[in-house]
Amino acid sequence: MDEIEVPQYFICPISLQIMKDPVTAITGITYDRESIEQWLFTNKNTTCPVSNQPLPRDSDLTPNHTLRRLIQAWCTQNASLGIVRIPTPKSPLNKIQVLKLLKDLNDPKSLLQLELLAAESERNKKCLLEAGVPRAMIMFIVNCYKKGQIQKGLEEALSILQFVKIPREECAILLKDNDQILDSLAWLLSHDEMENSIAVKSHAVQVLKIISKDDMCRVLERLKPSFFETMVKILGHHAITQQGVNAALHVLLRASSMTRHRITMVEAGLVHELIEIELMEPEKRITELTLAILFHLCSCANGRAKFLSHEGSIAVVTERILKVSASVDDRAVFVLSQVSKFSGTTMVLQEMLRVGTVAKLCMVLQADRAKYLKDKAMEILKGHSEVWANSPCIPNTSFGGYVKY
Repeated sequence: MDEIEVPQYFICPISLQIMKDPVTAITGITYDRESIEQWLFTNKNTTCPVSNQPLPRDSDLTPNHTLRRLIQAWCTQNASLGIVRIPTPKSPLNKIQVLKLLKDLNDPKSLLQLELLAAESERNKKCLLEAGVPRAMIMFIVNCYKKGQIQKGLEEALSILQFVKIPREECAILLKDNDQILDSLAWLLSHDEMENSIAVKSHAVQVLKIISKDDMCRVLERLKPSFFETMVKILGHHAITQQGVNAALHVLLRASSMTRHRITMVEAGLVHELIEIELMEPEKRITELTLAILFHLCSCANGRAKFLSHEGSIAVVTERILKVSASVDDRAVFVLSQVSKFSGTTMVLQEMLRVGTVAKLCMVLQADRAKYLKDKAMEILKGHSEVWANSPCIPNTSFGGYVKY
């Protein structure tokens, strides 16, 4: 291919490869469809790569049939040189085709076809959205819940909702008009005996994360105690994927920011489960989420009691300080502050000394961290100086040697 001179206008300005499906943008520049769609939709650009003129994501990309035929003819002429003829692109998905599939959702093949179309391209996602697919998927799930039947196609319906996300305004209307959406997702999460259970539950919790974002319709306020019990169960039984765990923790974090849910979450056993997750040394983002939730739950007496009832709680939170991220340092220090201030019995304070909490707090004072965090670490140390006075980490009870910021 390097020895063959390819006409310059056959080459996509983005990929620098021969175009397979040339389309012309409103700026007059022609690109290969896959490349320009990735530029606009995946990379979130809003300008023409060549001219740098404005190029809105919803602007038309017109197929350049003449150029495509020229490229195909050139490929045929040079077949003896190893040039493979580019196939004729299939016709773009249209609304009529989508509506036809939506009429037969009881056939699992229709849902599978919709899922494949959603995964194929950004252009298809846009078409599916315009045809009302997200709303149809939501209603399909709700109808399964009403019938009490785990139908084939649920996994695909949930997967489609991740590919074709419900617009914020439409989501608000749907949630306002149908209060069974939340119950439907909770129902799926509570079911153990279903095909591809891990995939279905993982998809369900990710959809829940999407619809609870910004919480426009106060979705989180509607969560019932049984929901938190179910979430603790699926986290503890490893009943969802790692991506599902991440989504579940996002939802729980949003819920834990509401005072009304904290005691319910504690009673459901969430504090214990969060510590167990941390003991498995998860990835950075998981730790950031678990520490953030623990911070909220430890703001109530029941939460602190449950926290201290786990033998590894203080040790694992202490270990995370200065090892993961600045946000983890923040939450961890504040969790320890709440525990030591409101539940700081002699036994608890001795445990903090034993597992290295005091030493870690002294390290925070020396580390490159925000002043407010150093102030909080100093506050903890000063507050219990009499108990920790004999610690080899602390030269004197005035802590003067550590105030260097």
